[in-house]
Amino acid sequence: MKSKLTWILTSFMVLCVSFSFAQGKTISGNVTDQEGLPLPGVSVVVVGTTSGTQTDFDGNYTIDANAGQVLRFSYIGQKTAERTVGSTNVINLQMEEDAQALEEVIVLGYSTRGKNEITGSTVQLKSSEINDVPLVTVDQALQGKVAGLTIASSSGTPGSTQDIRIRGVGSISASNDPLFVIDGVPVISGNFSGSTAFSSLSALSAINNQDVESITVLKDASATSAYGARGSNGVVVITTKKGKQGKTSFNYTSSYGVQDFAVDQPTPLTAAQREQLYYDALYNTFGDGGNNFTRAEAPAEAPTRGGWGAYAAWIDAGRPEGNWGEEVKRKNPTIVNHNISASGGDEKGSFYASLGYSKTEALVVGSDFERINGVFNFTRNLSDKLKFDTNMNVSNTRQNAFLEQSAFFANPFLSRYFMPPTEQPYNEDGSLNTNLNTSLFNTLYLAENDIAENDLTRAIINSSLEYEIIDRLKFKTRFSIDYNLSAYRRYENRVHGGGLADGGTAESSINRNFNWVTQNSLNYTFSVGQHNFDLTALQEYQKNKTNYLYGAGENFPVDGLTYLDNTSANFAVSSNFTDWANASYLGLLNYNFAGKYIFDATYRNEGSSRFAPGLRFGDFWSVGAAWNVSQEDFMSSVDFVSQLRLRGSYGVSGNSGIDINAYQALLGFSADYDNQGAIFPTGFGNSLLTWEKNANYDVGVDFGFFDDVVSGSVAYFNKRTYDLLQNVPLSRTTGFSEVATNIGEIVNKGVEVDATFNIIRSNDLNWSISGNYATLDNEVTKLALDANGEEITITTGTRRIEVGQPINAWYMRGWAGVDPANGDPLWYVNGTDGATTNDYNAAEVAYQGENATPQYSAGFGTHFDFKGFSFDADFYTAGGHKVYEDWSRYTKSNGTFSTRVFNGTSELLNSWTTPGQITDYPALRANAGDGNRAAFTSSRFLYEGDYVRLRNLSLGYSLPSSATKALGMDAINFSVRGTNLLTWVKDDRLKYDPEVRADGFTRLTTPPVKSFVFGVNLKF
Repeated sequence: MKSKLTWILTSFMVLCVSFSFAQGKTISGNVTDQEGLPLPGVSVVVVGTTSGTQTDFDGNYTIDANAGQVLRFSYIGQKTAERTVGSTNVINLQMEEDAQALEEVIVLGYSTRGKNEITGSTVQLKSSEINDVPLVTVDQALQGKVAGLTIASSSGTPGSTQDIRIRGVGSISASNDPLFVIDGVPVISGNFSGSTAFSSLSALSAINNQDVESITVLKDASATSAYGARGSNGVVVITTKKGKQGKTSFNYTSSYGVQDFAVDQPTPLTAAQREQLYYDALYNTFGDGGNNFTRAEAPAEAPTRGGWGAYAAWIDAGRPEGNWGEEVKRKNPTIVNHNISASGGDEKGSFYASLGYSKTEALVVGSDFERINGVFNFTRNLSDKLKFDTNMNVSNTRQNAFLEQSAFFANPFLSRYFMPPTEQPYNEDGSLNTNLNTSLFNTLYLAENDIAENDLTRAIINSSLEYEIIDRLKFKTRFSIDYNLSAYRRYENRVHGGGLADGGTAESSINRNFNWVTQNSLNYTFSVGQHNFDLTALQEYQKNKTNYLYGAGENFPVDGLTYLDNTSANFAVSSNFTDWANASYLGLLNYNFAGKYIFDATYRNEGSSRFAPGLRFGDFWSVGAAWNVSQEDFMSSVDFVSQLRLRGSYGVSGNSGIDINAYQALLGFSADYDNQGAIFPTGFGNSLLTWEKNANYDVGVDFGFFDDVVSGSVAYFNKRTYDLLQNVPLSRTTGFSEVATNIGEIVNKGVEVDATFNIIRSNDLNWSISGNYATLDNEVTKLALDANGEEITITTGTRRIEVGQPINAWYMRGWAGVDPANGDPLWYVNGTDGATTNDYNAAEVAYQGENATPQYSAGFGTHFDFKGFSFDADFYTAGGHKVYEDWSRYTKSNGTFSTRVFNGTSELLNSWTTPGQITDYPALRANAGDGNRAAFTSSRFLYEGDYVRLRNLSLGYSLPSSATKALGMDAINFSVRGTNLLTWVKDDRLKYDPEVRADGFTRLTTPPVKSFVFGVNLKF
């Protein structure tokens, strides 16, 4: 009986336990992203059933499930995750970003495409590669990240413009700058400085990189032909951040850093060194003549020679050293950035708002940059079919500028090379010295008492309405305004400097640029079986107008007044108005079959007011195809191939980057004839002028192996620019020297390689290496003919454009070194090799090999992260070209320029002094005419431009989620970052920064900076 009862009780308990495990229960939890922010709309499904739900706006969910069942969590852009239901009723989850899924969507401006749906060559940078880098202009983020793109700053002065070239230089007289598109609309870029002689101010400096979601570079015809007339130089598409559904989240970023010169500049001579070189010059010039004095006796002979006065006063004062380079250098110039943003939304819409402040001090006194900007992006579903979107970005930037685009003596940085160190910056009582024994002015005084200010207010407002007419057929209308108000003010004091003779001078200008764009488009997507179609028809109209007003005056009654209305003499005023317009009609087709075979086509008919009626419209088009080989059935057994696609494209785009009204014969009305107005011809005109065109074909392969442990692409491009907008010489009998015509061809071709190696991938440890490499071969293949039927050449002082040569080929006399017997400079008679001569004019001018455009460029980077710690390093290199030291006559003259008038550099200490001496620096001379010949244009100052630069080095740490939640935060990140920390230059003779502008010349401008920046990021 007892055993029977035990059996019954045991069976009952088993039944109860079994019933309890089979019984459903309610599971709840919270889902967040990798930064700890709640994720609304996450799909939560019980695997193997039809039961499912979604997280709410706070990331919370509730679902019924049985113990042992599996919950699957999925969300766009996040890795799908699964959790098994156990004894607990709470399952929280922090999802991981699916980098591959995010990269599959590429923003092309007018449209977006999946990565496997693109037939063209594009590179997209994500916000993580843009937001955290200390940039003044957002385009600086592109360097080293895009194969085939080269970029160099016009100056190290904060806010300056950048020279950007995508796949080479394709135009002689027209623009080579890419088109910039922000949130789908072409915008204005370029220089908004009030004077081309002063520091440049980039329009892109008004954009805060913290507000940028992505930057996409479009390189080939399939990607750029949608922009028709303006796509020939490539397109840079900037997309700003949008809001996310869910409760409002905040993001605060703050950084502080210090700066220094990125490279060591040429070292100026000290006064003592300069004195000794002056004696050498006297002996070399006069000692071997009838004077019969030795080199040691040169100091005694000096008082009888010209130029001695400045040295005599300096010697009498005790030989003090005036270190102008150190005095004008700002001590520990800083970078300060603050940015706060908010993002949120509900099921009907979302918003993103931000406020940013940035201040960057220049490396030299008298210059800095300051910006404040606000952004508000808002999206709202007004109904089930109607959607409203608006993006607003308003900023004000102020730049204290200075003269730096040429050899201006008032440039503080150039004091080290122009101001004799025998002159002292300060008097003995500490006041600034304005009684100098030189025609130059004290730049420290000018920095304190003169004013040069660029002030730019920019407002970009971009709004659209999208209406779904029927299922998958949408109409969108967009209107965008880009308003730039640039104010420039210049004041020269009446005590010391350029304003002294006029009692002080002032000038001021206002430049108002108003650009508006309207777009109307229809988009229809549909599928027939596995055939998928995406069709777009778009109409676009762009109008740009500029109003310019300028005034100047002289003679201030007292010190302390700086504005134009306080001047009393020699007033001047001028104003002008310019405008231009573009009208376009665009058709886009994208087709794919089962995701395997892709075809797209683009046609754009565009007209520009820059050309004559009847020739204003041009036809631009492209076709492209791609084959996603890895999606074929026969590849299913090839496990090591995760991605393999072949692509190719061909098309024609255009360029209208010439002066407004260049096609017209123009008259000017500004002449003064006996105080009466006069009319005179100012432009010859060409009524047949039309588009410069660009035919571009591109073929490539994209690959990924071993689950994308190794991935990348290889491409070949050939870009032929024809009907060049070229200035052709005219007969002098016309009264004009040249006229713009459509003639000539240039070919750019090369290979581009991108590769990424994900060496380690795990939850706690990741390590990857990435890089890109591009080659470039540039050649002029056709130019205009002269009156004799011969192809013309275009020659400047250092370069010549000729058929069969690169567009920036160096053309000058060939330097042959120094004659060891007497120290004379030598040049090759035929311009390149062989016999030599010490007569500069007897040497021929010839091509000197490489051109100014890099023949290769590359970027290399590595990323490492481990349990909250991260490390990144990025390098950039370019080479295969030569750069020219353009102002060598001031700093390396063997005549009086560098040892008496201005101030040379320490390389002059290697100048020839003794027969038999081997050196590349000629004997110094005390007479300007003969001595300065060695500094004339020749390959002596032509250097190999190859260099490698450590662009970025950063270390970061993110607090664990347990710590941040205890502090009431979603995420806390700390970082320290260095930029431009190291630079290696192949040619030891090149002492200036090797990252020169696109024309290949070194400049006496403020050099680029290296910086050390500490940052903190708070999310709550």
